[in-house]
Amino acid sequence: MVGLASTTSSADPGARRSFPGSVPAFVSAANDVGASSDTTVEGEVYLDLQDEVGAQRLATAVSTPGNASYGKYLTPAQWIKRFAPTKADLASVKKYLKQSGMTITAIPASREYVVFRGPADEVDAAFGTALHNYRIDGTTVSAPSKAPTLPVSVAGKVLGISLGNARSKLTRPSSVRQGEGVPGAQRSSTGVQGSGATTSGAAKATPRSQAATTSQCSTYYGEYKATMPSAYGRTKFPTFVCGYLPSQLRSAGNVDRLINSGYDGSGVTVGIVDAYASPTIVQDTNDYMRAVYEPLMSRFTQIGAKPADFSDEALCGYPSGWQTEETIDVQSAHSVAPDAHILYSGAFNCGGGMDIALSAILDHGRADLVSNSYGYTGEAVGNDVIRGQQNIHIQAAGTGIGLYFSSGDDGDDTVDLGYPAANWPATSPYVTAVGGTSEAINARGGYKSEVGWGDQLDKVVNGKYSSPLPGDTYGGGAGGGVSTVIAEPEYQRGVVPTSLSGKGNKASRVIPDVADLADPYTGFQIAIRPITDDSTLATGDLEYQTWGGTSLASPIVAAKMAITQQRTGQQLGFANPALYQQAKAHPGAFHDIVTPAAPQALSYTSAKSGNLYLVTLNQGGTLKTRTGYDDITGIGSLKTPNLAAALGSSQD
Repeated sequence: MVGLASTTSSADPGARRSFPGSVPAFVSAANDVGASSDTTVEGEVYLDLQDEVGAQRLATAVSTPGNASYGKYLTPAQWIKRFAPTKADLASVKKYLKQSGMTITAIPASREYVVFRGPADEVDAAFGTALHNYRIDGTTVSAPSKAPTLPVSVAGKVLGISLGNARSKLTRPSSVRQGEGVPGAQRSSTGVQGSGATTSGAAKATPRSQAATTSQCSTYYGEYKATMPSAYGRTKFPTFVCGYLPSQLRSAGNVDRLINSGYDGSGVTVGIVDAYASPTIVQDTNDYMRAVYEPLMSRFTQIGAKPADFSDEALCGYPSGWQTEETIDVQSAHSVAPDAHILYSGAFNCGGGMDIALSAILDHGRADLVSNSYGYTGEAVGNDVIRGQQNIHIQAAGTGIGLYFSSGDDGDDTVDLGYPAANWPATSPYVTAVGGTSEAINARGGYKSEVGWGDQLDKVVNGKYSSPLPGDTYGGGAGGGVSTVIAEPEYQRGVVPTSLSGKGNKASRVIPDVADLADPYTGFQIAIRPITDDSTLATGDLEYQTWGGTSLASPIVAAKMAITQQRTGQQLGFANPALYQQAKAHPGAFHDIVTPAAPQALSYTSAKSGNLYLVTLNQGGTLKTRTGYDDITGIGSLKTPNLAAALGSSQD
């Protein structure tokens, strides 16, 4: 498990200290495919906090209801003065990097790390290592082939080192488009799909001409049913959802009950961090809101990288690849909490830039909560790097800012890695990990049911399924599982079964903590003018698309917690200790997502090919829904009014 590193010293002025914890776990002879061909390298040096243990204790105390220090957060300036690396230590690290031929890219106000770039050969020399290429997750990434080293005079100020492009290549948005992986299946429309919904979430009347169209997507769950080959003892199955609308997100979560009482997110700022920035996010969002008669997004601020600062676009999947993520995040958060202030912090890339974008919020206290819809595949980023990033999360908790991270979209990651794994940063003990569900919303806009998100597709060919049920095409699923590097936090004890976490000093952090809508086949409609040229950021015409992923679940949960914070009148900060306490004391504050008595499935028709598929839900592989806590949905999805009332009464 990740712990505090020890330092070494020597009287020899040429002595160097190694950082074995800065070598990712995937570095091995079996994965090594030779020396890296990178010409330039981005790196990040994480500095030691002045008092890491003290910062951890403070984060825990101010976040735990019942503790005498609960809610007594430090200001960002107070936290930086008390815990951040000293100016002298930062100066020493900067001097060494510059003398070694590096260019400093960015440093946060908290001084917790330095992002830099340099020629590959000079990076190798400066850190006493050699970058090699390794095959992981179906791609080739570069990383140090042996432990990086630093002169003892500098090393004593350093916690860990990140080198190579693995971080950038393995950091991606946690979003899945409806029909992803199915040839010709992804659909878009010039208008809102389905019959639409009223501002109260109730579906509008279906045109008579569409009433018998069994390949038609459904505005609400079960609006249409299709005849399919027999499966699970029946032949009639609901058709896939066109994509829920903003009013349906609110009505199904019973959020309207709070909004109608004046609790709409006003006075609360929801931060969102992604790479790059959409050039049309406000225009797209407000055109969407006008089309569905929703409040316009009038409280939006964007900070962070400008287009001229964007870097590593190809490594990161280009601005066009991240534009959809920002759109999902912003539009879903605004839909749920329409009067909350949305603050978007865009990173200059998907590597060190992501830390900078998050720190830009934390160091100045710019938000109350921050949704982060991205992550790594597994936790193989080096234990020192995990500690360095965890310190950023500790800072957030100590200053009363709640961090929400999506848990991932490939289930237990076996499809990617060949073995089960949970994803960092969601496994951090100082963030709320958000898993995913398939959600059924009824014709009146009310909550009907949820199951864990995990889709298996089976194509229908000549009136028969092409493979044994549930099929051989994986359609995505909520990430979850057991951390291999993070010990079980105190707040999970007594809630997470020991069959998952383990026992005693071997018990581990398990994710997710909570869950919300993530299945693209019961997904959310967005409006977007897609970037058509990544060099100029030119965009096309407005179109409507349906997306899911835990990147949808995370901003939905953050927005619900924003309303909860407004209702309680208390800054909730890092919410996990309070959430787990409520799971024990007031289980009615959550929907407990369990395995249904009979398998649930949807009929899905490809938009272009016309091919027909049966989508079987709740297929999590080694991850299973069950009564109580489980590793797909955590303690469940939020019953926002109930949770707000429970938290409010517990703080009286």
